[in-house]
Amino acid sequence: MADYDYDVLVIGSGPGGYVAAIRAAQLGLKTACAEGRETLGGTCLNVGCIPSKAMLHASEYFEAAAGGAMAAMGIKVKPELDLPVMHGQRKDAVKGLTGGIEFLFKKNKIDWLKGYAQFTSKDSVEVAGKTYRAKNIIIATGSSVTPLPGVDVDNDKQIIVDSTGALELAKVPGHMVVIGGGVIGLELGSVWRRLGAKVTVVEFLDQILPGMDGDVRKDANKILKKQGMEFKLKTKVTKADVKGKKAVLTLEPAAGGDAETLEADVVLVSIGRRPNTDGLGLDKAGLAVNQRGQIETDHDFSTLVPGIWAIGDVIPGPMLAHKAEDEGIACAENIAGLTGIVNHDVIPSVVYTWPEIAGVGLTEEQAKEKGEVKVGKFPMMANSRAKTNHEPDGFVKVIADAKSDRVLGVWCIASVAGTMIAQAAQAMEFGATSEDIAYTCHAHPTHSEAIKEAAMAVTGKPIHI
Repeated sequence: MADYDYDVLVIGSGPGGYVAAIRAAQLGLKTACAEGRETLGGTCLNVGCIPSKAMLHASEYFEAAAGGAMAAMGIKVKPELDLPVMHGQRKDAVKGLTGGIEFLFKKNKIDWLKGYAQFTSKDSVEVAGKTYRAKNIIIATGSSVTPLPGVDVDNDKQIIVDSTGALELAKVPGHMVVIGGGVIGLELGSVWRRLGAKVTVVEFLDQILPGMDGDVRKDANKILKKQGMEFKLKTKVTKADVKGKKAVLTLEPAAGGDAETLEADVVLVSIGRRPNTDGLGLDKAGLAVNQRGQIETDHDFSTLVPGIWAIGDVIPGPMLAHKAEDEGIACAENIAGLTGIVNHDVIPSVVYTWPEIAGVGLTEEQAKEKGEVKVGKFPMMANSRAKTNHEPDGFVKVIADAKSDRVLGVWCIASVAGTMIAQAAQAMEFGATSEDIAYTCHAHPTHSEAIKEAAMAVTGKPIHI
């Protein structure tokens, strides 16, 4: 090994990258991780999953106090928003967690190569002017915001922003327009709506949350609309002009038609993310990307070039932190000669609105394309814990194969749907039938009883409805 500086060199320290580095080090491999940010953790910990959850959680408290939910339970308060303090607790959460990753790097003797890596050959990269050779290189550079033609983001001006800028707004906008009805747009739109903004979501498709189960998409739209969010579906944004301290958007029907304008104090561009593969010098490593800018890999995360691996948002599949983490573990284990596997059919997804929206496996539409199915649904308003907590919105839906009864997908809307979905994912990982879930004893009173009842409903026999 004298020829190599490292057994494993990971490019990028997001969830996939830092987990891959830690697992590789745990397996006895000399490991380094190249990261150009001032802190570890990638988009997720710095400007994504973690800070957005801090703002979502804080804004939920504010709305509960201001909107009457607490008053209905005999708690009368008149909240006052201190936005700088709210931002401060968000930054504290980020600082604590990114610092925790740095501690884990030191604990596991992982070298942090400070700078952005670029390939110089198939087994070497340059970081901050220095070249390093590694027997194995894992590309884990994540993704960044997809730009929208005609709409120029400038986070510093705080008028047209992306998801990073939407976390840093110095004041609550009077009117926020969110371009894109996907996960990130709905979450950040929820934050500012709760704090007092009027929020309008402009979505190109005929429904929000593309890729999710049809019932979930419809119900989520109704719930968010009831909360005060406005939706302009089947609509596209063709232009955005900044005039003074406001933005004027030009909208057109997605199918074509007369244009209209919409004025906003803040515009959040949230139409998706794209892989960070530019600037890596992939050509010098003998690699190319597909039409979507992704790096194609085999099932073990190896690329066409021996010794180069890729995980997370830069490869095909959902752009989710937990997918990247599991791939990081599996990739490191494969490098170490073990058998690392990720079951991509069982990757849960969660939208952290209120209530939360979660799903795993196939949608009902996808399942029906593959064959005959049985579906069981159970409303949260019939769940004793949800009813007691004044959380009646939502449902759980279990989709099973009509012949084998094997669970193909589970979808739910509930205050703690993100936590509930783990049970469904684990059941599916073990090949559970709806009967298996139905006959598993669930603690009472819990939200998760709705999963049991939905599973019972697959055969038409729920108890509480």
